[in-house]
Amino acid sequence: MIRYILRQNNVADSMYYRKWYAYPMVDETIDLAALAKHMEEHNSGFSEAMCLGVMKAMVRCIKEQVLAGKNVKIDDLAIFSVGLKNTVGGANSAEEFTASANISGVKLRARATGILRSSVLNMDATLKKVSASPQPTAEGGV
Repeated sequence: MIRYILRQNNVADSMYYRKWYAYPMVDETIDLAALAKHMEEHNSGFSEAMCLGVMKAMVRCIKEQVLAGKNVKIDDLAIFSVGLKNTVGGANSAEEFTASANISGVKLRARATGILRSSVLNMDATLKKVSASPQPTAEGGV
C-alpha cells in the first residue's frame, strides 16, 4: 500500500498557489542486506549471503557497463544508462565545444521496464491517505 500525505503549494507566484497535492509517505529505505534477507524469507532457495553477494556483484557490473557506454536492462526493473550534465549556456559552435568546459558531470539514469512501468504500477497500486499533514479547513486554508 502506498500511503500519502497532502501538502499545499505555498509559492505565492505559482499559478498553482494554494492547491493541494499528494506526496508519498516513505516509512523506511531498505538496503541490499535487508533486501537479501527478504528474498531469503520468500523461499528463493538461496541464502541471505548468496543473494547479497550476487546483488553486490550486479551493482558493480552495472556501474562498469554504463561507464563503458552501454545500457543495462534488468527485465521487469529498469534500463540503466549514463546521462551527461551539460553546463548552462552551452557552446556557441561545435568547434568551441570542449568536454572540460561544457560537460559538468555524469549521472545514472534508470527507466522503468516491465512490471515496474508506470502503467503497470497504476493498475497494482493501493493508496491510503495518512494524517501526517495539516488538513484543509472549509475555507481552503490550514
